[in-house]
Amino acid sequence: MNIITIAWIALPFFLGFVIYLCPRFDRSLALVTSLASAAYAVLLFTQPIPVALQLLDHFGVTLIADSLSGFFILTNALVTMAVLFYCWQSGKSAFFYAQATILHGSVNAAFVCSDFISLYVALEVLSIAAFLLIAYSRTDRSIWVALRYLFVSNTAMLFYLVGAVLVYQTHHSFSFAGLQDAPIEAVALLFLGLLVKGGIFVSGLWLPLTHSESETPVSALLSGVVVKAGVYPLLRCALVLEEFDPIVRLFGVGTALLGVGYAVFEKDTKRMLAFHTVSQLGFILAAPVVGGFYALTHGLVKSALFLIAGALPSRNFKELQHRPIHTPIWIALVMASFSISGFPMLSGFGAKVLTMKSLAPWQPMAMNLAALGTAISFAKFIFLPHKSQESASVKPGFWAAVILLIGGLLIANVVYFEAYTLANIAKPLAIIGLGWVAYFAIFRRTTVKLPRVLEEFDHLIGVMSLMLILLFWMVWA
Repeated sequence: MNIITIAWIALPFFLGFVIYLCPRFDRSLALVTSLASAAYAVLLFTQPIPVALQLLDHFGVTLIADSLSGFFILTNALVTMAVLFYCWQSGKSAFFYAQATILHGSVNAAFVCSDFISLYVALEVLSIAAFLLIAYSRTDRSIWVALRYLFVSNTAMLFYLVGAVLVYQTHHSFSFAGLQDAPIEAVALLFLGLLVKGGIFVSGLWLPLTHSESETPVSALLSGVVVKAGVYPLLRCALVLEEFDPIVRLFGVGTALLGVGYAVFEKDTKRMLAFHTVSQLGFILAAPVVGGFYALTHGLVKSALFLIAGALPSRNFKELQHRPIHTPIWIALVMASFSISGFPMLSGFGAKVLTMKSLAPWQPMAMNLAALGTAISFAKFIFLPHKSQESASVKPGFWAAVILLIGGLLIANVVYFEAYTLANIAKPLAIIGLGWVAYFAIFRRTTVKLPRVLEEFDHLIGVMSLMLILLFWMVWA
């Protein structure tokens, strides 16, 4: 199993290089990487004990692959596969597929890292690949958004690297377990870097502009898997070291409320989806022990929603209320919206029930409020007008991608089929119904425009300093 793990990690980087040499096979080689990841994830679920590798003794690299990793790796495989189907006949160059493959490999590496220095390398490679994909269209706007993402990311990782060095100075090891007795400043610096990379709380307000202004398939990759490379280490730290569990849960609650607070008032479809990425990342962190299943569900549904949003006739909700959507596209949009709202028969229901059952006693009220905000937000999609049309302008691979993702939401119900009890079904349906009533009674007619001052580039850097002070206080307390 150790040899299989090493080969699986190396495969995307090797094939990404081969794509440059043999561009005729770019799509097929990229698809091979996602199929290999799906197979490896399934293999992890069958392993009775975690796969653990220590390749370079105390200097790193330490790798751990278990069921938590399996959920994240499977998410990466399915989302990447769907994006490849979506782009299959779009005329994307070999450069796009090579970067998508390298991105896929670096995300996989982040999902099995168990030491801070190898995680740092994986996150930096990921940032470069994501930067190149965001700037792929080479418009002035896309280049600026990509540079903004890269600068914010690299600044955060400088804080992270200093924290990693302080951990090593204390324990002569980069292992995650070294956090237990590490200096307060080391924990604060490491957590700050991961909060920014993962798009968590106010540190993640770079995310809405980046995800909404990228091309549709790139948005699907960013929201579906890339931000989870920063979330996964936070979950792993919370599970390995119990004293950090309350901190991670607290940021989960704050993130869930912050994202949904912006989303309910947002009038742009892609920005609303981006804010909900922030909110749903909060749900993943709110219950670390079951965060892997929620990450899988969110990755599938959010990628599907971004791909569907790219097929809508407008990004403006007010315009969409007067421009009917092609009925099959509307059905796919409603199914994805039902899943993220927690409607039964889709895995979003099971993921939400399992998360709510795994909350600490102080969390349920806030998380129920976040769930209500989710229902209000996605009512904006569910109640859009639709009609049958002779044809709709969608990418040739659109339906293959959407069917894969929504099919995954249906199949993933088996993970927690015990959720289907009368009591568990009644509560989500009541929250969804209340959200729809609130949408029609209040939010459908509101024109509140929340300020975007915290999303501005200079404020993003300044917020890192404030978050560092907050983290110092939380760890010290």
